[in-house]
Amino acid sequence: MTPASGAQLRIRPAERRLLQGALLLAAALLLYGSVAPLMTLQKFYLFENEVSLLSGLRQLVEQGRWLLVLIIGGFSLLLPLLKLLLLWRLLQSWTLAPAWQRWLHWVHHYGKWSMLDVFVVALLLVAVKLGALAQVQIHSGLYAFSGAVLLTMAITARVVQLTRELP
Repeated sequence: MTPASGAQLRIRPAERRLLQGALLLAAALLLYGSVAPLMTLQKFYLFENEVSLLSGLRQLVEQGRWLLVLIIGGFSLLLPLLKLLLLWRLLQSWTLAPAWQRWLHWVHHYGKWSMLDVFVVALLLVAVKLGALAQVQIHSGLYAFSGAVLLTMAITARVVQLTRELP
């Protein structure tokens, strides 16, 4: 086999199904975490604002904060979805072309920034800016989003490990 034709990706069928199922679960958690409430902000015990990732992005669009929309939307929503699609494509294929190997390498090393770190920084900014002015309650969306992040990182690490075992 020549390098241009790609290496044979050897994954036991049971492990392939397990990884594919885990990817579907990660996608479901990511989608749920994007639309479900992440937190509720309560100001002076009078005003409550329930925030999801998508509602937060919508508010940023309404305020014209396009740079924040691009950063948070890109790193917290678009890149994670692309990462899941890439991993799905790799697990569906029996061969791993050199171009896919490069993408997988990029996703493994730089994809960690695509979700959790930027998202947590955004939440910390909200919490710090509000300080004593408001109370923040965490909801299921944040747990689902975090679960998607961790599960995707574990799947990526396993797929990378499998590609390192290639001849």
